[in-house]
Amino acid sequence: MGARHDAREWAVQFLFQREFNTYEMEKALEDFWAERKASESMRKFAEKLIWGVEQHKDEIDKQLKVYAEHWDINRMGIVDRTVIRVAMYEMIHCPDVPPVVAINEAVEVAKDLSSNESGRFVNGILDRALKDIDRPAREGIKRRKAPAQKSST
Repeated sequence: MGARHDAREWAVQFLFQREFNTYEMEKALEDFWAERKASESMRKFAEKLIWGVEQHKDEIDKQLKVYAEHWDINRMGIVDRTVIRVAMYEMIHCPDVPPVVAINEAVEVAKDLSSNESGRFVNGILDRALKDIDRPAREGIKRRKAPAQKSST
């Protein structure tokens, strides 16, 4: 698997730990990274996901309740719920990541960290969420670079 896959797994692992440890986020991240070898780009991507999920957790959980028909999200496995939160954050707030990539990665992370059944469960919920995403499922929105400024010399 690639670097972003590893970063997603680390984001899920960190957020899983946050369910049980509520000490200061900066210190928690410092301790978390002290135990891992991650490139700067992997760490940056993982932290984007971590901070994004933390910032938008209430919004994500509200939507998750809609897609998780007949499931109380507090009764879901913590790993499954965390994987879904990360994927939903990417699908909603990361326009450079195609939604189907977020779903495929979430399924693989769920299988890696939980079980094959979790992969199917995660896929089912995220497929429902995909129907409400207002952008192409298979394309990321590329950000254009700002035009170079002309020097005034």
